[in-house]
Amino acid sequence: MNNNDVLRRIRYTFNYNDKQMIALFASAGLQVSREQVSQWLKKDNDTDFVSCIDSELAYFLNGFINEKRGKKAGPNAVAEKRLSNNIVLTKLKIALNLKAEELIALLASVDFKLNKPELSAFSRKTDHKHYRECKDQVLRNLLQAIDKKYHVVRTAKLIKEPADKVGNTAHKTSYKGKSTGKTKGQKQEPFVEGARPNASAIYVNPKKQQSAENKSSRKVLKLKPEDIYKQPSNKS
Repeated sequence: MNNNDVLRRIRYTFNYNDKQMIALFASAGLQVSREQVSQWLKKDNDTDFVSCIDSELAYFLNGFINEKRGKKAGPNAVAEKRLSNNIVLTKLKIALNLKAEELIALLASVDFKLNKPELSAFSRKTDHKHYRECKDQVLRNLLQAIDKKYHVVRTAKLIKEPADKVGNTAHKTSYKGKSTGKTKGQKQEPFVEGARPNASAIYVNPKKQQSAENKSSRKVLKLKPEDIYKQPSNKS
């Protein structure tokens, strides 16, 4: 892997825009332009592609550590003039605050096996008898595992309508399956499933009321009990 690959992968995983990338470099003490960042992020076969040298990537990774772990008081950490995969792996481990077991588990999540002695050998000094060089395969799988766990999803931008269009836009409200045009600013009745305007009003049949009045005013003939059982008289 080259330095540009590492830069691109970290930018993609953590969704850094150009402004944030510039700030990461500045945090470590290197001022870069938007044009430089754009050239480093180009594909290798692009005519505007520019290689990111070791010291530039070292500044970026130091800024990445500052962003993730907080910048320490005092002077900035010295950026290495020469980088190796071992140093890049160590800086990523520091930035994400990964213990040995966590880093091994992270690699296992992408089906790459690494044991603790092997990982420890990557952190040895080059003249140590147990020093081991970190191959591209290890670093590539680590960056893939980091992306799998820490990937920041890009949020969709809200598109705002111009003010003159918003004022003239007719808003539609639905009522029992029908659409009615409502201009913004006018009071709209909320739609409630199954509800009807004035549903609480009780309908009274005027004919029924009139009939009840006529019935109450009708005269009723009242008979006494002796009149009911009175035998009719026979007239000759």
